[in-house]
Amino acid sequence: MGCGLRKLEDPEDSSPGKIYSTLKRPQVETKTDTGYDYVLLDFSLEGSRPTVQYVSTLSELPQALQSYYTQGYVLAALHPIILSLGRSRSLPFSLLYRAILARPRPSNQMASTCHSAPVLRVEDWPLPGDSLTSDTVRALIDRVNSSARGGVQFVGSVLQQVSGITNGRVHSPKRSCRSPPRTPPQTPPGDRELEDNTYSPDLRLLVFFHSWPPGCAPLDSLGCQYHQGALSMRVSRKGQVVSALEADWLELTAAYYRKGWSLVDSFVYWDTPKGEPVPRSLEGLFVYEESSTSPPPNDTIVVEQWTVIEGSNVKTDYGPLLHTLAEFGWLLTCVLPTPIIRHDSDGNLATKQVVFLQRPVRSSASGHPRSQTAAAHSDVSSRSVSRVVSGSAHTGDISPTAGGIGGFPVFGGGYSSSLSHLEEGGFEQEEGKAEVTCM
Repeated sequence: MGCGLRKLEDPEDSSPGKIYSTLKRPQVETKTDTGYDYVLLDFSLEGSRPTVQYVSTLSELPQALQSYYTQGYVLAALHPIILSLGRSRSLPFSLLYRAILARPRPSNQMASTCHSAPVLRVEDWPLPGDSLTSDTVRALIDRVNSSARGGVQFVGSVLQQVSGITNGRVHSPKRSCRSPPRTPPQTPPGDRELEDNTYSPDLRLLVFFHSWPPGCAPLDSLGCQYHQGALSMRVSRKGQVVSALEADWLELTAAYYRKGWSLVDSFVYWDTPKGEPVPRSLEGLFVYEESSTSPPPNDTIVVEQWTVIEGSNVKTDYGPLLHTLAEFGWLLTCVLPTPIIRHDSDGNLATKQVVFLQRPVRSSASGHPRSQTAAAHSDVSSRSVSRVVSGSAHTGDISPTAGGIGGFPVFGGGYSSSLSHLEEGGFEQEEGKAEVTCM
């Protein structure tokens, strides 16, 4: 990969963020037939704050988001703002979650057929053991596929541990998931792998789906299949705590994006089994959605971004960049939180997140997707995204050089300056080469 990534021997690296793309900046900023509107909402399981809404459990999100669904928004991604691992377990910020809502903007190129708004539903799945394993995740993907055959679309998942703290494993207080069913949920036929194991009373997965009334679902939402893809990264540690990471994001995902698949969820095995050496690398799985409508291949942008929390509110995050990229048809499909936590020069807490965006590949001549089979309405109708900024998406930066160009002060100088580096690298579609462009 043609990128001079900083070596991990320097875990104190305070680089405010990095952008990786299969395109150069002029191509990233090409207008498309489709744009998005995004809303970023923060929720707390501990109590309401001026810019944060309180929910006693994430199972209440369907009700909390209902008013946005009536406006055409849908849930695109959900993630903890701070991943509850290791030293972060005692922080109240580990009870904060971010919901990204998306809505496609009207376009003359979009199909005129109007579909009913989806219904967001959540299922509570108990997990075997007390930490995630590759076998557990593969069984979960099989179960997601079984549900999808019933006419629903997978949105994403959140891991919850409802009591106790054991060996640095994922933890949320009891009330973060205090509404499990009275009896164990029934597993669809053919998905007995999970039931054949002994369940932990604490480790559970909240799984979010979209469903529609009979005959009202968009075609691209029916018959979706979900596949696993490799996820690996090198890490540096301070003791048991991950302090830096490095991954070839484009190399890991390129083959799947070229098929037109969407990256919709991720699982990382952050835990080190007791008694085993601390690894210098971590593994996991990406979850990709394959639509039944043969969409065109996708270009991608991957952003490693610091989120800064000042007091009890999010001060700086990926929001400004996201709203800008929405103008050019970039769709957010997944956010990978990490356990990396530091303090900026002002003493504010900062954590790193990895944001994945995609857009159908454009032909150089027409500016339209190379495959017209699943034009604008395909990815848009069911996984959508905007410039509506929530009160929690404040500007600022972990870098002391934070400024602003065009009102988007990200990566220590604004959106324009950060993406200018994309001119130095890119992705040659014809040659099948991918170069990482770093900030």
